[in-house]
Amino acid sequence: MNKQFVVDDNVLSQQRYSDKTIFVTGGAGFIGSNFVLEWLAKNRGRVVNLDKLTYAGNLNNLESIISDPRHLFVQGDIADSTFLRGLYLKYSPAAVINFAAESHVDRSIHGPEDFIQTNVVGTLRLLEETRAYWQGLSVSDAQDFRFLHVSTDEVYGTLDPSDPPFTETTAYAPNSPYAASKAASDHLVRAYHHTYRLPTLTTHCSNNYGPYQFPEKLLPLLIANATQGKALPIYGDGANIRDWLYVSDHCDAISVVLAHGKVGETYNIGGNAEHRNIDVVHAVCTILDELHPDSPVIPHAKLISFVKDRPGHDRRYAIDASKIRAELGWIPRVQFIEGLRQTVQWYLQHPDWVAQVTSGDYRHWVNKNYEARSKA
Repeated sequence: MNKQFVVDDNVLSQQRYSDKTIFVTGGAGFIGSNFVLEWLAKNRGRVVNLDKLTYAGNLNNLESIISDPRHLFVQGDIADSTFLRGLYLKYSPAAVINFAAESHVDRSIHGPEDFIQTNVVGTLRLLEETRAYWQGLSVSDAQDFRFLHVSTDEVYGTLDPSDPPFTETTAYAPNSPYAASKAASDHLVRAYHHTYRLPTLTTHCSNNYGPYQFPEKLLPLLIANATQGKALPIYGDGANIRDWLYVSDHCDAISVVLAHGKVGETYNIGGNAEHRNIDVVHAVCTILDELHPDSPVIPHAKLISFVKDRPGHDRRYAIDASKIRAELGWIPRVQFIEGLRQTVQWYLQHPDWVAQVTSGDYRHWVNKNYEARSKA
């Protein structure tokens, strides 16, 4: 392992981009907004933040940097070629980090077309406009330019309990419309590197958790429901296994890959924290029992309710992150229980944010996806 990256990865990344502009797509969403906040907190260069502001995009995530001159938010769609072309001409980025995606499996089951439009068509048009811009750069700027595509471990499919974790060479076997759309976008990124030599990088992450996550996902849904005395819906038998990655660790890994990753390569990013869903739920309940003893129902585990399983629910995901550790020196720093506690505390301390994002369409979605399910 090259120890200097473990110690100095943030410093080295900061030096490379301290006087340059980067584009971040999907930068008002969960992972994207955390990345933008951390990037600017480390005194790096300007961020042009592109987001369509669909249901999961939230400008409140970026409230703390609303007056920061290094942050420019622009509302728009990565599938809009004219919009993208104008931004490239105006701001001349040194790198693009593509977080923009429809990302919820359940929503993809109910309505896959939106996932094809954003994740496939959107990525294609972003790649096309990036290629046109990159080809017009000077030789030195073109050599320094990077396009980093953020993807998911779900493209690899599912694992049996005894299977080794996913590596970067694991064959793609997506099992949901969401995973299939992300797999397609990955293939487009790969093709643009091999056909056009566009300097791309791709990352595959495991389950992220932390602040600003839209509460259709497991952890914020559990916290929101538990504090209101509502049922905690668990798919099937709750034995599905995921590898959990704290969002700040993921953001650090992306910065390291952007600064030091080998062009054309893929890097898996995991938290070394495989847990069954039901065990995660019980851990959240235990933390809430301590931190929120005034909930309507105590202990919170009484609220656990098993519901009909998701169609085609993948049984296990696991990430082998040895490549990014060996080549770039990155390792996750936040232990799962520590990160889980920090996550619960954040949601408890930000009731206004939770109330804002759980109004209107969100309530309709929860009713559609959970309350209509029969008991398992």
